[in-house]
Amino acid sequence: MVLATALTLMLAGAAHAQPDPAGMGAEMHGMHRGGSGSGMGMMGHGRLLDSVGASADQKARIHDIFKAAHDDLRAQHQAGRVLHEDMAKLLAAPTVDAYAVEALRQKIEAQHDAHSKRMTRAMIDASTLLTPEQRQKMAERMGQQRAMMERHQRERQSIDAAPSR
Repeated sequence: MVLATALTLMLAGAAHAQPDPAGMGAEMHGMHRGGSGSGMGMMGHGRLLDSVGASADQKARIHDIFKAAHDDLRAQHQAGRVLHEDMAKLLAAPTVDAYAVEALRQKIEAQHDAHSKRMTRAMIDASTLLTPEQRQKMAERMGQQRAMMERHQRERQSIDAAPSR
């Protein structure tokens, strides 16, 4: 699970490093900017790969895998945007057609599943380029980062919950 998270972040980083003329970046990955830590970009993913001792060849091949996935998902994102616009029109109609809304919801869900499959394929392909030791180191690094993020979140929640004076 931690490795999947790390590789997802790398994919998001690769996506953010690419030109994003339509503002599709994080949305395309089902994430909001900053909400996943995905703002690490290519430099962050390079640092993560450096920290596990990835070779230049491994880094280049992993970058290529994520770039290809990003390119594949770009077209899928545009199709999804159209589906969401169609959903807005259905819900704004004078009479809401529940069957049409449900059919469209199913199309949107199928697209999300296709997106997830493509991202998973990229993560699998990238992980096969790393040695078991590198994957273990990556899992440890991501576990440390997750623990730190959770600690910060608890601290923010305690500050927000403190009574005002």
